[in-house]
Amino acid sequence: MKIKQWLLLSYFIVMVLPLAVAYLLFAWIQTYNNEQKVDEYFTATIQLQNIIAVLDDPSLYKPGVERPQIDKLVSSELFIALYNPEGLVLYSSDPTRASLQFALTKEELYKDLYSLEQGYRSFTYKQPVLNGNDLIGFYEVQLARDEWVAGVSDRTWIMFGIFSGIFFVIFLTIAFLVNKKINKRLRQLMEHMTAFAKQEKVKRFPTGKDEIGELTAHFYEMQEQVEGTRNLLAKEQREKEYMIATISHDLKTPLTSISAYAESLFSEPELTAEERKEYRYVIVDKANYMKQMIDDLLMYTLLQSPSYEMELIKVDGSEFFEMLVSDYEPLCKKKNISLHVQAGVGGDYLVNPKQLMRVCDNLMSNAIQHTKENGTIWLSVISQSSLRMRPEWLFPFVQKDINWNKEPSVYLIVQNDGASIPADKVQHVFNPLFQVDQARSKTDARGTGLGLSISKQIIEKHRGEVQLYSQEEIGTCVICRIPKVEKEGERLDREKNY
Repeated sequence: MKIKQWLLLSYFIVMVLPLAVAYLLFAWIQTYNNEQKVDEYFTATIQLQNIIAVLDDPSLYKPGVERPQIDKLVSSELFIALYNPEGLVLYSSDPTRASLQFALTKEELYKDLYSLEQGYRSFTYKQPVLNGNDLIGFYEVQLARDEWVAGVSDRTWIMFGIFSGIFFVIFLTIAFLVNKKINKRLRQLMEHMTAFAKQEKVKRFPTGKDEIGELTAHFYEMQEQVEGTRNLLAKEQREKEYMIATISHDLKTPLTSISAYAESLFSEPELTAEERKEYRYVIVDKANYMKQMIDDLLMYTLLQSPSYEMELIKVDGSEFFEMLVSDYEPLCKKKNISLHVQAGVGGDYLVNPKQLMRVCDNLMSNAIQHTKENGTIWLSVISQSSLRMRPEWLFPFVQKDINWNKEPSVYLIVQNDGASIPADKVQHVFNPLFQVDQARSKTDARGTGLGLSISKQIIEKHRGEVQLYSQEEIGTCVICRIPKVEKEGERLDREKNY
C-alpha cells in the first residue's frame, strides 16, 4: 500500500473513532433509559399515590401549622413543597431548593399540573388542592432518580475507559506503524546516504513498493551509477598514470639514442663516412619513432574525448575500399609473406578516409609483425550485399562464431596465420599500451602499443564494432564492421539511437 493511502486511512480511523464511541455511548444510555423508563415510571406512580393521599389534606395549607405527617414522608430522595393560591411557599422540605420567602409566578404555578414530568435527576409532579370548590393551595413533589443517574454515570465512565483504551491502542499502533513504515526507513536511508558520502560500505535493505521504497530504489540506482563512475574514473586515472609512465620510458630510450649518436657525430672526427651515415640513419629512425608515438598519443587522447565528433564525408565505396586495401604487397615481400587481397563493395558511403586508412595500416602492421617468413595474410573488404563473396579462407573457428546477419554493413577483415594470442589475453588486446608478451624488448617493437586501441575507437566512432579471433597454432583474425550509412540524416538518426 502506498504511504499516501496508508496515511489517509490512518487519519480516517483517528477521526471516526471519537464519533463512533460517542454514538455508542449515546445509544447505550438511550437503550438503558428505554429499559428503565416503564419500570421506573410505574414505581414512581405508585409511590406518588401514597404521597398524594397525605398532601390532599386541606389543613396542611394553613399558615403556621405543624405538618408532622409530611416530615415522616420526606427524605433525601423525596422533596415536597406546599404553596398558597398566590404561589408563596408555605412549606419546603429542602430550603436550599425553595425557601419560605420564595414564590412562584402564576405561569410557573399553573404549568404542567397533574403531569408526572421526567427530568434527568428526578420525577416532578404538581397538583392543586381544593376544599369543596375553593382553591386553598398547591403541592409539588420531586422523586429522585438516583438509581438511574448512578447507572448512567457508571456506563459513562465505562465507555470513557473503553474509549481511552481504544484510543491509546490505536495511537500506539499508528505510532508503531509510522515509525516502522516511515521514520525507521527514512533514518536507514539517511544513514546509507551518509555512509555512501563517506565512501563506506552500504548494506542494502528491501525497498518495497511505496514512495519510500521507490526513493530507496532510486538511491541504489544512483549509488550504482556513481560507483560505476568512480570506478571508471579510477580506472582511467590508473590508465593515464600507466600511459604517462610507459610513454615517458619509451620516449626516453630513443631520445637517449639520438643524444648519444648526435654527440658522437660532433665529438668523434675520426668516424668514417659509412659510420656517420649509419649514425644519421639511426637518429632519423628514432626521431620518426618518437614522432609516431606522439602522433598516436594525440590521436588516442582526441578519440577519448566524448565531445569529439569524427567528420564523415561521402565516398564511392568501390573506389575507396579498393584503394584502402592496396599497396601492402611491398611490405609483405620484405618478409616473404604471401598476401591475398579481396574487395567487393559498391555504392556511396559516409566515412572518414584518413582514419580508416589508419585502422587498416595498424591492423596490417600488426599482422605483418606477427607473421613469420613464408606465412600468409588475407586482407578483405566486403559489404552486406556481396556476402555471396563470403571469404572461404576464413579460419573454421572464425566462421563458427561470426554472425553476418546484421544491418547492412561493410566488413574489413585482416587474417594472418602463425602466431596467436592466448585466450586469457584476447579481451585485453585493445587496451592502450597492452603487450601480449610483456617480456618483449621495446627495442624489438616498432609500434607504440596504442594502434589497436586507436583502431577500435575509430571504428566505434563510425558506429561499428571490432572482433578479434585467435587460436593457438592456427592464427589470428580481426574483423571490423561498419554500418552502411548512405545519407547524413541516417547518420544522425543512428547516433541518437546508439
